[in-house]
Amino acid sequence: MKTLQSFSADGIAGGGNLIPGLAGQVVLAVNVASKCGLTPQYTALEKLYEELGGQGFVVVGFPCNQFGGQEPGTEQEIVQFCQATYDVKFPLTAKIEVNGPGRHPIYQWLTSEFAGDIEWNFEKFLIGRDGQVVRRYPPATKPDDKGFLQDIADLL
Repeated sequence: MKTLQSFSADGIAGGGNLIPGLAGQVVLAVNVASKCGLTPQYTALEKLYEELGGQGFVVVGFPCNQFGGQEPGTEQEIVQFCQATYDVKFPLTAKIEVNGPGRHPIYQWLTSEFAGDIEWNFEKFLIGRDGQVVRRYPPATKPDDKGFLQDIADLL
């Protein structure tokens, strides 16, 4: 049985595979974009990361340009935007594809656990401490949604 630890994903600023550092944590995987109507979710995602990080929770952003070309920048531009606009400190991976023939292996796994292509930017997957996918949330699910927060709390 595959788990999150079965995969690798390079950090956006280099440093190699960031997945080993996620072992034993509750992970929220989110495909992100800088020029989307949902981009303000970065604020609440960062707040979650800061508030729950000490309990073993981490948000991981996977920049993707497959939806309306809403993540057109270079990796350096993405980092600058996220830090300057939303003070994002949670880890971001190198830019990936989440659908189609170039779909990143992590997203092949995520979408095999909860079937179906990724709908849009800011779709979310909650992964337990054991590295298993627990739940999938549509893009419009806000990071401060009560049910969503309860699902995270249940895993912590």
